[in-house]
Amino acid sequence: MQATCGNCGNRIVVDDSRVPDRPFSVKCPKCQVMSKFPGKAAAPPPPAEEEALHVPPPQPASFLMETMGEQALAHLRSELTQSGRMKGLVLVALHDVALGSAVCAPLIRLGFTSEMLESADDANRRLEQGIFDVVITGRAGATSSRGETLYQRIGRLTPDARRAIFLILVGDEFRSGDGTQAFAHLADLVVHPKDVAAVEPVMLTCLAERNRLYEVFLNTKKRHETAAS
Repeated sequence: MQATCGNCGNRIVVDDSRVPDRPFSVKCPKCQVMSKFPGKAAAPPPPAEEEALHVPPPQPASFLMETMGEQALAHLRSELTQSGRMKGLVLVALHDVALGSAVCAPLIRLGFTSEMLESADDANRRLEQGIFDVVITGRAGATSSRGETLYQRIGRLTPDARRAIFLILVGDEFRSGDGTQAFAHLADLVVHPKDVAAVEPVMLTCLAERNRLYEVFLNTKKRHETAAS
């Protein structure tokens, strides 16, 4: 089943085997706006075999990430830079240093400073200092003297400490920019290594969206604290 995003015009493709009978919504991988699908009950009949031969296959995540224009990217960079919140330290804890540098590159261009650590003990110790805005790591990797990875240590942070970190998970098991996978693994963004060269659009979009939500949370929290005092 295919539909066109009403916000940006991007074509969204959903596997027919996963389409429910009732209407449903899917987040556009390009602009992150929800788009409505009619469901099987209201879906048009499948095209004839001759027409189906001309339907292009679903595009990979890397292609979808590359479709954002430079003007939109510039707008996101400007928004993130002017916010003043997401300009700090990035903890990179990946065994492949070159891969970590590539994933971190869009953040460096925004003004972030990166710190690369391969030792799990060092990474966990620095994490506990609460100084990082972004953490780039994988689900697996080196374990600390306590027998846990950095990803597992992040899972034990207090809600306030975890909320302050934008977590990027990198691994072959991920589909870059897949929101469902990110949600399932308590991350903000998941990246497949093959997509790092094209990850900037989806990374900046997720950062900006998270920044807006977090600002609302902080303002609401402040109002509640003021009312309680």
